[in-house]
Amino acid sequence: MSAVALAYVFTSLDWEQLVEATRGANLPLYLTFTVLDKLIFFLWWGTLQAAAIRRFVSPIGTFKVISIRGGAELVRTANGPLADAAFMFGVSRVTNGSVAAVAAAVGVPFVCHFTILLLQTTVALSFLDGGLGANRDVVAIGAVGWSAVITVALLVRYGPFERWFASSTLGSWLRGLSLRSLAPFMLWFGLFSAFDVLIQGLASRAFGIDIPWWALAARIPILYTFLALPSFGGFGTRELTWAASFVDYAPQETLVAYALATNAIFLLMHVVIGMIFLPRAISLISDMRKAKNEGETVRVPFLRDASDP
Repeated sequence: MSAVALAYVFTSLDWEQLVEATRGANLPLYLTFTVLDKLIFFLWWGTLQAAAIRRFVSPIGTFKVISIRGGAELVRTANGPLADAAFMFGVSRVTNGSVAAVAAAVGVPFVCHFTILLLQTTVALSFLDGGLGANRDVVAIGAVGWSAVITVALLVRYGPFERWFASSTLGSWLRGLSLRSLAPFMLWFGLFSAFDVLIQGLASRAFGIDIPWWALAARIPILYTFLALPSFGGFGTRELTWAASFVDYAPQETLVAYALATNAIFLLMHVVIGMIFLPRAISLISDMRKAKNEGETVRVPFLRDASDP
């Protein structure tokens, strides 16, 4: 996907205008906001994932989880989903739990963030100029998202998998989840989404792109949706999605220049963060393997009771 998207970008745009748009940006301010965006994103997600793993799988320190997530950032330079898989594998080795248990626990922050993004784009839609007719992309992403939520809920509750799911370990664990146990994650991701809109708005303004706040809030979930697709470090998909989403607020070349520069900075930071944390992540996994070899393996249940703090 990156190859196709980048081929389109490289062949259809005026590169002189891209360079000119970059020269017109306040680069020191843009770099500050973009680096801060990545650092806060990394630490915020790592902390919330650590909280979920500690509650639902095994009592593990936050810094250990952040270290493993940091080591996986090297893989994120090539592919996001592959980095998430490497992260879950590393945590499973350190906690002596199964990859499935870690994936289920890590799924809690992902589901909470997904829900907040759906609520965000739904609420923001009512504040956009032009109403539904002028914002069909926002309507479409909201409709697809809520349809997916409803479909999954109906399949689990009434579909052919209902009996199997109800009797499974995962199904039993999910029934133990309550609004009370999810409330802290929802609150923190609500704050994170507000920060996300703020920092991306400040970074884009430093680049010379003045996007209204409600437009950012409504369309950032669209960006995350397409960034979840397989790509090389988000290259190509970020540029095309950003340009298509905010075409009313800046020339296409300026929008692509901003997204391309953001991807390049994120790529560099993936490498830097990965190099900083990878030795610690390897050491944690190595120490756990050594401890298991020297003593008896401690059996860990698939998941702890979700209602047990």
